Amino acid sequence: MNILVTGASKGIGFEIVKQFARDSSNNIIALSRDIELLQNLQLTCKEECDNNIHIYSVDFLASSLNDDLKKILRNHNTHIDIIINNAGYLINKPFIEILPEDIKSVFQVNVTAPIYILQNIIPLLNNDQVCHVVNIGSMGGVQGSVKFPGLSIYSSSKAALANLTECLAEEYKEKNIKINCLALGSVQTEMLSNAFPGYQAQVTAVEMAKYVVQFSCQNPVYINGKIIPVSNSTP
Repeated sequence: MNILVTGASKGIGFEIVKQFARDSSNNIIALSRDIELLQNLQLTCKEECDNNIHIYSVDFLASSLNDDLKKILRNHNTHIDIIINNAGYLINKPFIEILPEDIKSVFQVNVTAPIYILQNIIPLLNNDQVCHVVNIGSMGGVQGSVKFPGLSIYSSSKAALANLTECLAEEYKEKNIKINCLALGSVQTEMLSNAFPGYQAQVTAVEMAKYVVQFSCQNPVYINGKIIPVSNSTP
């Protein structure tokens, strides 16, 4: 399979790539900003799985993001079977202290980047093959869920990603493009530690990555446009 994963240099994204790399026939494109961490991931996949993944350093906050993605995807002019929009950006601040650049950064990574990726990939897809898009959302973006002070912009961006999932699933329902959103609860990652210092989640990045990979690989014919909570604790 051809697989694209964003936010691949650490946390859940890092473990997702490692899971996919265990099948040496998988062709994996890993995107993240930190080239050194990506090189470490590439080396790990080569040594442990004999899978030479493709890595690209991409700054999701750059004004050139759309053009940068076009150049990368031009190198892989082929059908993508699985797209996992995992890259995330979190700012934990009281609402009144949030700056315009904070809002722009959070929404660019969490909402605009997935839009650019899909706009660039969809025209390249083979309509005879299924493409499963899995957007990694958050329980904070689910209506009616528990909310936390300081995460208003982050949670709002994840709500936007969830709504985008539903809209695109409807728009492409006659195509072989299936789009779902996994609304994750607390997972022990660097992002969680930054948001909730000292809090210990019950789920590790490895465990969540296994779930995401299993979900993304299943036949999505009967699961499309769904916002699926994946949480056993709050936060």
